[in-house]
Amino acid sequence: MTDTSASEKIDARIAELGGWRGDMLANIRRLIKEADPEVVEEWKWENPVWSHGGIICTGEAYKAAIKTTFPKGAALADPKGIFNSSLTGGTRRAIDFKEGTEIDEAGFKALIQAAIAENLKK
Repeated sequence: MTDTSASEKIDARIAELGGWRGDMLANIRRLIKEADPEVVEEWKWENPVWSHGGIICTGEAYKAAIKTTFPKGAALADPKGIFNSSLTGGTRRAIDFKEGTEIDEAGFKALIQAAIAENLKK
C-alpha cells in the first residue's frame, strides 16, 4: 500500500534532482521495492521515507551524495560493509552513494530485508 501523494513527491524529487543524483535515487527506490514489494512510501522531513513495520530508511539528497539513513542500522548485520556513514552512532547507520558509485544490489537488498526484520521483532 503506497501513499499516492508521497509517491508523487518522490517522483518529483527524482525529476527535480535530475542527473546522476536523480538516477541514483531512482535506482535506490527500485532496489527497495524489489527487496520488499509491500514497502510503504512516505514523505517525511521533506525527504522520501520507506517503511514496513516502521521506518526502513530515508533517501536524502545532498550536493555530493544521495544518503540512505537506517534508523536502526547499528542493530543490522552488514557483512558486506555497505554502511559507510554515521558509523559511530549508537543507533543509526547510513550509506552515502556518490557519483559513480556502483551499488552492491544484493548487499543493499539484504540490508533492506534485515531492517524490516528488525522492525517486525516483538
